[in-house]
Amino acid sequence: MPIVHVEMIEGRSKDQKEGLIKDVVKAVETHTGASKEAVTVIINEISKENIATKGEYHG
Repeated sequence: MPIVHVEMIEGRSKDQKEGLIKDVVKAVETHTGASKEAVTVIINEISKENIATKGEYHG
């Protein structure tokens, strides 16, 4: 049972997340042979206040 974790900054719409999930599941099906029923996708949304890049805080 493949489990895919996606971490991204919060702010995407429900439709965007649903589209992402469909594409991820399709890629897992294609490249592993797993059925879509066996694939779990977990989206962790990170608050913009908790992001820093290149040593700079962006909150």
